[in-house]
Amino acid sequence: MSNAITGKRGLIMGVANERSIAWGIAKAMAEAGAELAFTYQGEAFGKRVEPLAASVGSDFLVDADVTDEASLDTAFEALAAKWPTIDFVVHAIAYSDKSELQGRFINTTRSNFKHSLDISVYSFIDVARRAYPMMQENGGTLLTLTYQGSNRVVPNYNVMGVAKAALESATRYLANDLGRDGIRVNAISPGPMKTLAGAAIGGARKTYKHTDQNAPLGSNATLEAVGGTAVWLASDAGACTTGEIIMVDGGYHVLGMPQYDNL
Repeated sequence: MSNAITGKRGLIMGVANERSIAWGIAKAMAEAGAELAFTYQGEAFGKRVEPLAASVGSDFLVDADVTDEASLDTAFEALAAKWPTIDFVVHAIAYSDKSELQGRFINTTRSNFKHSLDISVYSFIDVARRAYPMMQENGGTLLTLTYQGSNRVVPNYNVMGVAKAALESATRYLANDLGRDGIRVNAISPGPMKTLAGAAIGGARKTYKHTDQNAPLGSNATLEAVGGTAVWLASDAGACTTGEIIMVDGGYHVLGMPQYDNL
């Protein structure tokens, strides 16, 4: 989809390193002609994101803590000062205490439950509210990332499954709220990927291997495939797609059982 979003401008939130899904999306969008801005949280992540942003011609990076209203206000004020309007936002932000991404779901603590849903779900709504005024003139696209643990039990995914279910519901409600203003809201659901966030989930290597062996296409998702899907959704080709959960998982989600040879 070369040049599919030339002239469009957008914000990428959630790049941790070059293996992040957010980075795969950012790279694909830059290659398709978009101008990008980035947020990061804290100095350590800022040092990682800066050279990546520079590699796609971006010099706009701003520190943003999605649990801090003032921090988000400052970030979007800085973005509006640079670009009065934007065309898309990619929200690739989620969190849960690593110690609770293993073992039994029943042991989820109240504090981690609230913190996980605040960062993984409410932040998307909070970001949408701030991006909305910058998209009213020309419309736009809001994208977030989910996983099939939202609607099927995945070992060790635990509270993140509940958070992703809520995020998918929020995607649909935002799509309805903002559709009349020409703003599309969608979620991309890749299969398991070897990212910093994915590695925090107990038994991650077994999950990658199982999906590789059983997905109809015989592989997990790639950063390039997820990035290409994001480009399509942000482009004019995605003009009539909103409120959707787009599966990019090699077809794994259609299975009722593993492939015969793996039973």
